[in-house]
Amino acid sequence: MYLLGIETSCDETAAAVVEDGPRMLSNVISSQFDIHAKYGGVVPELASREHLRAIVPVVREALERAGVGYRDLDAVGVTYGPGLIGSLLVGLTYAKGLAVSLGVPLIGVNHIEGHIHAVVLEQRSRGGEVEFPALALVVSGGHSHLFLAERAERGAYRYKLIGRTRDDAAGESFDKVAKLLGFGYPGGPLIDKLAPYGDPQAVKLPSSRMKGNRLDMSFSGLKTAVLRFVRAADLDAEIAERKKFLGGPRLTVEQARASASATTLNLLAAFQHRVIEELLRRAVDAARQEDAASIVVSGGVAANSGLRGRFAALPYPVYFPTPALSTDNAAMIAAAAYPRFLRGAFDGTDLAAQPSLSLA
Repeated sequence: MYLLGIETSCDETAAAVVEDGPRMLSNVISSQFDIHAKYGGVVPELASREHLRAIVPVVREALERAGVGYRDLDAVGVTYGPGLIGSLLVGLTYAKGLAVSLGVPLIGVNHIEGHIHAVVLEQRSRGGEVEFPALALVVSGGHSHLFLAERAERGAYRYKLIGRTRDDAAGESFDKVAKLLGFGYPGGPLIDKLAPYGDPQAVKLPSSRMKGNRLDMSFSGLKTAVLRFVRAADLDAEIAERKKFLGGPRLTVEQARASASATTLNLLAAFQHRVIEELLRRAVDAARQEDAASIVVSGGVAANSGLRGRFAALPYPVYFPTPALSTDNAAMIAAAAYPRFLRGAFDGTDLAAQPSLSLA
C-alpha cells in the first residue's frame, strides 16, 4: 500500500511516499530558507509563490525516488492546518486534484499531529513502538505545545492539550534572538552550534512564572531580557559589523564564532540553556501529572543538540525523530494519514484549509 504525503504549511514544499505505514520510500523537501533570509523571517506571499513553483517537481521527485508511479498510489495525505493560509491552499488544492484524478482517497492531516507521528514512524521503521500514553512536546518555530497522546479504538489516536505557549513559540524566540544579534535567519541551528563556546552561567536570564495553568509557556519575556542585556553590554557596534554580511551567503559557524565576542557567546549559551530548562521543566511536570509512560519530543527545535542531551538524561523513555524528520516534512504527514486510511476516515473535496486548526 503506497501513501503519498504532501506538506506546505509554511515555507517548505515537501512530498513523501510511505509503504504499508512504517516504511519510508522517499522524503523530498524544497526549502525556502535562502529566499526568506534577507527579510529575517518568512514572508507569506513569497512562500505561497514558491510553493506554486515547487509543488509539481517535488511530488514528481518523491515518486521517482520511491520507484512508484502516480497510478500505484492508494491514497493522498495532505496538511490542511495549522499554517499560513496561502501556503496551505497550494498543497491542499494540488492534493485534491491529484486524488480526484487518480480516484483515490484524500486524507487531511493536522500538521501538529504529523510531528508526533514522525516519531511513531521512525520507531516502527526500527521494529519498535512508542510507549503510550505519551507526553508529546511539539516545539518548533510556530508551535510550543504539550499534549497527552493516547491510542484509541480502531487504531485512532486522541490528544489532550496540557500546556502551550502564550506568546512566542520556542523556535520563534531562537530566530528573533539570532536576528537581534545580527546572525540572520534561520537562527536556531546557528545558536545551537555557537552555544557550547559560551558559559551559560555567565549571564543571568529570568525563568517564566505563569498564572493559571503552570504548564503554559512564555518566551517573549526572555527575548526582552536578551534585548536589555544587549543594550547594557553595549553590543551594538559588534552587531552592526556582523549585519554587514546579511543578504549574502549565510554565515558559516566559523565565521559566526569569529564575529562574536565572549560576551555574545555567553549570552547565546545562557539563552539556549534557559529555553531548554523552560521546556524540560514543563514536560517533566506534565508527564508526572498525567502519569505518562514516555515522552515524545518533535518539531524543528527537537533537532537542537542541547535539548536532546538534556531530555535523553530523563528517567523516562524519550523518543526523538532524526534531525531530518524534526523539521517540516511530508513523511510525517503520510505517517499520520496511514491509520486514518486503515479505518476509512477519508475527506471530500470540500475539505478547507484551516490556518488556526487545533489538535485538541
